[in-house]
Formats: sequence, structure tokens, C-alpha cells
Amino acid sequence: MQRVIPTSSPVAVLTKDSVRVQEGILKAFSTQNLILLAGGATARLAQAIAPHAQRIWIAAGPGNNGGDGLQAACQLHQRGIDVQVCLLATPEQLPMDAHAAWQRAVSLGVPITSQPDDRWLAQLTRQDLCIDALLGIGRSREPSPAMQAWIERLNQSAAPVLALDVPTGLDADSGQVWGGVPTGLNVVQADWTITLIAAKPGLFMGHGRDVCGEIWLDALTSACPKGTPPPTPDAWLNLETSPAQIAHASHKGSRGDVAIIGGEPMQLNGSGMTGAAILAAKAALHGGAGRVILSLLGATTENSAVPPDVMQRQLPQLDLKQLTVVAGCGGGQAIAPLLSDLLRHSARLVLDADGLNTVSNNTDLRALLRSRGDSPGQFPTVITPHPLEAGRLLDCNAHSVQQDRLRAAQSLCDQLQCTVLLKGSGSVIVSPGQTPRINTSGNGLLATGGTGDVLAGLTGAHLAQGHSAHEAACAAAWQHGAAADAWPPREALTASRLASRLG
Repeated sequence: MQRVIPTSSPVAVLTKDSVRVQEGILKAFSTQNLILLAGGATARLAQAIAPHAQRIWIAAGPGNNGGDGLQAACQLHQRGIDVQVCLLATPEQLPMDAHAAWQRAVSLGVPITSQPDDRWLAQLTRQDLCIDALLGIGRSREPSPAMQAWIERLNQSAAPVLALDVPTGLDADSGQVWGGVPTGLNVVQADWTITLIAAKPGLFMGHGRDVCGEIWLDALTSACPKGTPPPTPDAWLNLETSPAQIAHASHKGSRGDVAIIGGEPMQLNGSGMTGAAILAAKAALHGGAGRVILSLLGATTENSAVPPDVMQRQLPQLDLKQLTVVAGCGGGQAIAPLLSDLLRHSARLVLDADGLNTVSNNTDLRALLRSRGDSPGQFPTVITPHPLEAGRLLDCNAHSVQQDRLRAAQSLCDQLQCTVLLKGSGSVIVSPGQTPRINTSGNGLLATGGTGDVLAGLTGAHLAQGHSAHEAACAAAWQHGAAADAWPPREALTASRLASRLG
């Protein structure tokens, strides 16, 4: 068993369909029933996190997740803990393995009821424990009134909650919940989650990071023969990478040149957005680029808000074939007539914001973007959409993107043949020929204007320093989120401050 976040070990992520395939493989190889393994793992973690628990309440559902809970109850009961199981099903409704776990529990004298015992539950304290074994990955419809009531009981209990596999109400693939917003009735708010067989994507994106608490993984391979093949991951968790060693003989030219092209001025269309481009430039500077050049759209004089260590140039002065270009930050309508040349000639390109919105409405620009990946020498390209921008590119809406972020990012990658960094809770990075990554750093402090521009500039800095598009996107996503994770308490995070703290 391993703690998933933080960890320095690679962690494979499987979708629900892949988990079910792996279940079949484990059943074929394993010398023990999977419910015995799952129940044992749950019982061990329960005692590790609540070593002084005198009472443990287990809310068990009608499927194999409930069977896992019943098996955990057997082991905890045998260790002398006062366990109460509430079973939201009749024994006849249980699947075969879960029914066998119920029979074991009955034979051992584990108390099993169909309704919570209010007097017993009222005695639970912070040192005790509740175990959510209602649904796991089996979520397929809105909870019944009875299940809603039990979810509410779990969330209101004085004892902390351990969720078994996935908190009830959370979709294991998307991280979304019934009704779209977590409430006390539609999703269990767990303090810990033990996820079985493999990590699931929904634990690390959407609302997963809010409701899972501390995540632990048991792959249930302990009883399998050595040499049992590991599953092929649908994604990997994106973890911190060691910074590249900078050669002593380096100079500013060897660290890469980043050109930021964007920032539509007020006088063009009445909506000034030069700040977005300046934020991207600051991020590229603090992200380690050797030189940063800012080309503000429509500007004819230098902008005094630009840091003194950022050069300012007009677009005709830029040699795109030698540069890493970050285009679109605050670009407004002014970026549109420039995109054809930027897509054709930029040696390396990060496309963000209004650059993406313009591409989504123009089939010729889409073809040019795709051709960068199809070219014999290839031109490293990263796009950094948020869900709404991704929806425009995919001709759907943000809700559809959020329902399956892995699939949405992969579809964009397949269509445009470039690296996609789909922003949001659990940013997804997908590149041609690479297994997707789900970023594990970051928090809600990043939900403020301009942080996306910072990420684009930081990605450009990594790309300019010789990283592949995939490596640059993965490193930037992690570094961007880690800066927010280290943010001082009670200090507001602003994009400008964030950019200055990247280095």
C-alpha cells in the first residue's frame, strides 16, 4: 500500500473500464478472492489512521464495494473493535462475492442492520471512524433518498470518514458529482480514500481533490505470482521532476529566447489587455528563459509596466524561426491577422487564450496548427486551453469537456497533432505518442485572473530551454501548481505575485 500524494514513485491511472479489465486479470492470477484482499487492505488502513478507534460504522452498499466493507468489518470485529454495519440492500440482492462476505460477517457475529442506530452513532467521537462502502466506482445514477440520507449521516458524523475505492457520489473517471456541485447529500466528504487496484482519474481532477482527502492505493497484487503483468495505464500522475543542471559555461543565448506576442491595447477595440502579455513575459523570465522579448500588439512605444529585464520589440523585428513564441495572451481581435505567420514560422510555439479562440473559428488556421506536428522536422507546439476554450475547439461545451477531461484532451491532441495542456483542477497533459499525465500540484488559489497567462509564459520558458513539448508542459504544470501549494497563508495570490515566485 502506498500514499499517493505526495509521492516520488510513478503512479499509473486507470479508467473504470480498464479497472474492470484488471479485475478480471487479478481474479485469474490471484490465489485469494479480491474481496478478501480489498477488505483486508481497508481494515489495515482503518487501524493505521484510527489506531484508538473503539467504534467503526460501515455504510455498505448493494454491490461489491459493500462486500469489501463487509469483509473489512469481519477483520475489524475479530480484532476486538465494536463494528456496526448498515447494509443498504437485502442479502439476496448482493453479488455472489459480496454475499459470501455477508455470510462470513453473520457467522462471526458482526452486527448488521438495515437502518443506522441513532443512539450508537451518537457515541462516535473523533478517535472513531466511519467507512463509506456504498458505491465505489459503481456510480451510475442519482442516489436514492435512502442513500442520500446515509451520505448525510457520514458527512455529519463526529468521526472522520474513510472512503472505500471512491467517495460515494464522485465519478471515478471525471471527478464530477451528481448535480455538479458537492453537497452534504450528493457526495461523501472523505478524510481518507483507499483506492483499489489502481488510481482513478476522478480522484485527481474536478471535485476529486476536494472530497477524497488523503489518498492511499492498494493494487491488490500481494497474492499474485511474481511476474504478473502490470496494467497498461490510461494515464500517469504528473509528479515533480528534478530541475535540469545548468552548465557553468552557459550564457543568456544558451538558455533560449522567448517572445511573448499579445496584449491588445485599449485604443484598438476599447478593451485593454496588455497586462496578460506582461504577466506571461514575467513568468517566462522567472521560469528561467535566457532572454524574454515582449511584442505588444498595436503598441508603438515602450510600456513602462514591463520589467526592465524584459526587452520590447515590434513584431517585424522578430526572427520567428529562431524563437520560442508564446502567442495569444490578451491578444483580443488583434492576434487574428498574425496567426498564419506565427503558425508557419515559429520554431517553437505556445498558443493560449485568444490565439485558441481564433483557431477554433478558422479551418485554415486549424490546418496550419496541425501541419506543425505533421511536418518532417516537426515544430514543438503546446496549446493551453481552459475547458471553455477546449469546448470551442471540439465544437462542444465546457460541461462536456469536464465530463471526460482525459478524452477531451486526447481528442484535441489527435485532431491538432500537438501537446495539449488542458487547464483546471487536475490539469491534463496529452502529447502524440505519449501516455497522458494528470497534474497533482496546485489548488483553488489559482482560480484568479491572469494565472493562465503565467502558465503559458512558464511553458514557453521550459520549451525554450530545450525540453520537448510534452516535457515542457508537464514541468510547467507542476511548477505552476507547486508555487500555489507553497503560498503563504492569509496572503492573496495574484498572477503578478505568482509569476515573480516561480524561480
